[in-house]
Amino acid sequence: MKIARVCPIFKSGDQTDLTNYRPISVLPASSKIFEQLVHTRLMTYLEKHPVLTENQFGFCSNRDTCLAVVYMIDKVKEKLDAYNYSLGLFIDLSRAFDTLDHAILIDKLEFYGVRGCALNWFRSYLSNRRQYVDYNGVQSSLLHIRTGVPQGSILGPLLFLIYINDIINASKFLHLILFANDTNIFLHHSDLSILQTE
Repeated sequence: MKIARVCPIFKSGDQTDLTNYRPISVLPASSKIFEQLVHTRLMTYLEKHPVLTENQFGFCSNRDTCLAVVYMIDKVKEKLDAYNYSLGLFIDLSRAFDTLDHAILIDKLEFYGVRGCALNWFRSYLSNRRQYVDYNGVQSSLLHIRTGVPQGSILGPLLFLIYINDIINASKFLHLILFANDTNIFLHHSDLSILQTE
């Protein structure tokens, strides 16, 4: 249940350039069914105890890109109505799902109230995972996965949201709007020269 088959799908460009392939991870169906049960239980807990920031719009029910854009426009308009300038920085965190540190994620799950057997299950879920590449019928050897959330999994996106959840506390001056690994940062001030130097 912890072995992923990675199938590289060609996107475009030079076929000899590995960056032109999108890796699709295929996990066993039985693990996805079990993950769906854990996902439902964890999401119920996170909604009961409002843990996830309201500034997150990715992988959240009843919150999508349209709502994120409306929220952004409302915030900027609110500042403009108060005669403030707005500066926006739009960031797409590259390979964000692959670089997640498991120890930090476990600490965050514990901080948010996941403890005991449930926390031990997540430790086990993240540990000893392996993957191999299957391309044109040729399979690579198994490699251990030491970072990141399991690609192609049901739980991966939710675990990533928990991992980056506290990024909005990084600054009291910045306003962040998140859509999974896309981060939009806004700074507002009535004096344009101060806004440019901050």
